[in-house]
Amino acid sequence: MAADIYLALVHSPVYNKNMETVATSITNLDLHDIARCSTTYGVKRYYVVHPAEAQRQLAKRIMGFWQEGYGAEYNPDRQEAFGRVKIANDLAEVYAEIEAEHGLAPIKVATDARKYANTVTYAQLREDIETIETPIILLFGTGWGLLKEDVESMDRILEPIYGPTEYNHLSVRSAVSIILDRLRGH
Repeated sequence: MAADIYLALVHSPVYNKNMETVATSITNLDLHDIARCSTTYGVKRYYVVHPAEAQRQLAKRIMGFWQEGYGAEYNPDRQEAFGRVKIANDLAEVYAEIEAEHGLAPIKVATDARKYANTVTYAQLREDIETIETPIILLFGTGWGLLKEDVESMDRILEPIYGPTEYNHLSVRSAVSIILDRLRGH
């Protein structure tokens, strides 16, 4: 049996380009593209985490267009993908929901473009996904990433994505796609 995989896109607290702690805005593209990617790779639930009620309502309104009425009829695939998305106020809410569903806390795995001393490889995490039954949640930060102290508090930290150049600033949508393919792709 394989572990259930969850994904959380965290909008606060995250860093901005000046390494200040901020909240970022929910984007239409992140909702659509990560929902579709999550569905393709069998993620059980994709959480969009934001503390601001106005941002959560915006996300619900965007998703609602594709889940009801004309949008749902026009693009049933989008309706299916948004069926995996849940909007949450904070990570405590996310963790509690997963623990209530499984009867045990999920393994929390941070992603970051920066390297940490205690990182795990994609091969190590892929093996865990394929061999354990404990749910696993992958956390992605928007902006310039999750706060260092939050990353270091996770059960595991996934190694960064590296290309052949020194440039290392992928969009979160791209990072999610690459990481899910490395962990769940054939």
